[in-house]
This record gives sequence, C-alpha cells and structure tokens, in this order.
Amino acid sequence: MPPKISNILIQKQNINELLEVVLDLGRQPEARFIDSNILLECDEITPKDLDFVVNKVGNFGSDNRAGIERTLHRISAIRNKDQRIVGITFRVGRAVYGTIKIIEDLILSGKSVLLLGKPGVGKTTMLREVARVLADEANKRVIVVDTSNEIAGDGDIPHKAIGRARRMQVHSLEDQHSIMIEAVQNHMPEVIVIDEIGTALEANAARTIAERGVQLVATAHGNTLENLVMNPVLSDLVGGIESVTLGDIEAKRRKSQKTVLERKSSPTFDILIEIQNWNTVNVHLDVATTLDKILRDKNCNSELRKLTIDGIVETTNISFSQSKQNNSGTENPPTPIRDFSNDVSYTDESHLEKKYVLPYGVNRGRIDQVIKNLGAPIVLVSDMKQAEIVVTTKNYHRRGTQALKDAEKLGKPVFVLRKNTILQIEHFVKAVLKTSNTGISHADRSLAILEAEQAAKRIDSGETEIALRPQNSYLRRIQHQIADDHGLDSSSQGQEPSRRVIISGNN
Repeated sequence: MPPKISNILIQKQNINELLEVVLDLGRQPEARFIDSNILLECDEITPKDLDFVVNKVGNFGSDNRAGIERTLHRISAIRNKDQRIVGITFRVGRAVYGTIKIIEDLILSGKSVLLLGKPGVGKTTMLREVARVLADEANKRVIVVDTSNEIAGDGDIPHKAIGRARRMQVHSLEDQHSIMIEAVQNHMPEVIVIDEIGTALEANAARTIAERGVQLVATAHGNTLENLVMNPVLSDLVGGIESVTLGDIEAKRRKSQKTVLERKSSPTFDILIEIQNWNTVNVHLDVATTLDKILRDKNCNSELRKLTIDGIVETTNISFSQSKQNNSGTENPPTPIRDFSNDVSYTDESHLEKKYVLPYGVNRGRIDQVIKNLGAPIVLVSDMKQAEIVVTTKNYHRRGTQALKDAEKLGKPVFVLRKNTILQIEHFVKAVLKTSNTGISHADRSLAILEAEQAAKRIDSGETEIALRPQNSYLRRIQHQIADDHGLDSSSQGQEPSRRVIISGNN
C-alpha cells in the first residue's frame, strides 16, 4: 500500500481485526474491521496512489484480481469504461484452523458435500480447512480447483493452509469446468475441492466427477436448499425438478393433483450444509429424500448444529419450515433470487402492473404454483375490497353465493373455471396477463438474464460485439436493460421469431 496509508494502519491497535482496505479515486481511504468501518485521516486517493499499487502488484487477471505470492491476501481492481483502474480493494486473507469441527464427521464420511451461505460467512475459509484435513489427517489424495487463487493463495507454490493437497490453477473463469474434468482424468484424486460452482457447465462437470466415484466438496451460489432448487442453472446439483403428469391411480394414491413437481435425477451432492455463521450450520443429511418430501408437501427434518464456547457440537432436529424461519430470523436474512417479474424496469407494458386476484373456491396452492412457474406479477388476496379480479369454479358460480354476488355489485370481474385443475388455472393466468399461449417460464427468463450478464462481462473483457439467442419482446427488453445497467449499447436485429439482441461496447 502507499506509505501514507500503511503508516496509519500499523498504528491501529485492532490491526489484527482488519478485513479490508478500500481505495477509491478522489475519496479518503476506508479501513473495514470486524466490528466497524473507519475513514483514514489522510489525503484523498490520487492516480499516483493507484499507480503505486499497480506497479507493486503487477498484472491483474481477467477477473480483475491479483495477489501476493504464498499469501491468502486478495487485491481486486475496479475499472472505468476506458479500462483504467479507479478503485482497489485489499482483502486480508487468513488461514483459520479448526473451522470445520462442526461438520468434520460429514467431511470424513466420504460423501459429497455442498456448502451454501451468504458472501463473507466463511465458505472459502471452511473449504481451505476441508482440503487440509482430508489431505493431512485422512491421508486422501486431494486436488483443489482454485479459480481465483482464493483457496491456496497467489503464486505457483500453494499456501500451507491446504496442507498436502495439490492445487490446479484456472487461467480464466470460463475454463473452470474443463479443469475440473482434467483433474479427474489426469491425477487420480479421491477428493476434489471447488469454490463457487456457478454455471451449467460447472454443474454438469460436477455430476460427471461424482458419477466416477470421486468425493466432491464445493460451494455454490445460494443461501438455502430452497434457493438452489429455484435456480434453473444450479438445481441439477440437488437433482433438479420437472413437471410430471401422474396417472389417475397414482394421483389418487398420493391424494394430489395429476400434474406435480418431481425430482428429475439423483443429486450430485449427498449432503447439503447451509452455513448461517461461524458456529451455526443447518445440515440436510439426505438431499434426495429431503427434496422429495418438500415437493410432496411432506414433513421433513434437518439437523441444526451449534458449536458452543467449550467446543462441543450441539445438535437439534428441526422441521424444514422451522429451518426457513431460522434463516429468515437471522441478522442477515438470505437474499432471495432476483425475480424480474416484479422489477418494473425489466418489464414491458403487458407486465408492468401487478394484478390482485381473489381465488374463491379455487385451490390456492395450485394457483400459487402456476404464478411462480410463469413468473406472473399476480398477488393473491383474501379481501374482496383489495381484489381487482375474482376467480372461481363452475360449481361455486352455479350456487350464486353471497360472496360472488358482492363481487358483481362491486363491479369486480369474475372469471369462471370449468374445473379446478392446473391447466385451467394456467389458461386463466395467461388470459389475465394477455401473454402468449406458451407463457414465459422461470427457466427461460433466468437463462435469458444469465446470457446477457455473461455477454456484458465478455464485452468488458475486450470483445466488441455479441449476438444473443433469439427471444420474444419481453425477454429482449430485459436483456436491453441489463446491457444499459453495464453501460453498454444494445440493439435488436432480425424478424420475429428470430429477432435477437446485439450487445456492444460504447463507441
């Protein structure tokens, strides 16, 4: 760091609690500690200060990260649209031993384990300790696929925090999936450790590795099992979900509707751990069984583990609904997956307004499921005065109940379904929103968003123009907005149904 900053930091009594130092052009430097953030009393950051750092660090990678050889520290750059560095974040990396005591028995079981948790909760620190324990104490052949050198530090020699585990570095983010497969094919590992599985290619590579009998320990984007299930790109890690039509006999045996959600395949990971903080985790010991029970609305339990001050692990069995309440009741609740159907700036005119619907005699669970599947901006209400539309079934409408008479007096439109089925409810939702007969699924919308985000990153990395896949007008509008958010130009080309978005850098 520039001497004017390092000299101030060295004098701080709580220097051992330093997490990050932030240098932004034209601002005072900021130091972030475990329990506070403070502005350092010195002049604003100048281009000379940033050049001092860049000259010391050397080149930043394609992910705008660099490090200090044989340490766990990370230095990340922020660039302007001309690719000049205008901000730098120094992140202090520390090897913390003993962090996996709370889950050590699961790691040593030989089963594949997936770690979830919000950013900064300690996933990478745990992963580093997992590699060391499996390599040194369990004497297993361990390979760490280290995309950003976060697990084993910068330089060719890995940090001693991973013990005798071997490290394979990844040249760029796009290559992580191929390095994962290469590790299995060339080096005969018993365990592979991966930080941040985030794409469909990486999820497929993880499944290939697991099918070869290699233990996987990895982290992924998401806070809870429910988050992961709803992520169309990563849901395959826990088996994925699909819509299935049951026969009459099976539907009657299950006492359910004929169209249900089922697990698509065997999970890649046997155990899933939701990290809530350093000393508390929520464990799903059998991901396949848990997901099956969730999809069938059956009661299922997870294992809440807490590490006491005395180093004793306390275990409590809780129901799935309790685990969700436990997560939402924490100081930092899990971040839900962004739902663009509720984001006004990402919608077109036909999706702009929310519709308030009162289901009368219609299965509320089914209509709620259809709304989620189609990503429809519909809010279910119970009060007739709040409702804009009332939906009911033919049987209830024939009876002419007082509630329906009141709706007609209040001038509320009443939609009548012939049957209380998923198909009829889908027709109703599409009619209200005036969408096409096929609708827009959550998966289609998420993939369109992911494609635009990846294109924006490629443009930032130097590519001049990228053509996205053909989409309808609604999804194209979302992609245009994403390009605008990244400060990039975009245009639509071609004729329907092959019209597509072209994203390019600013001229």
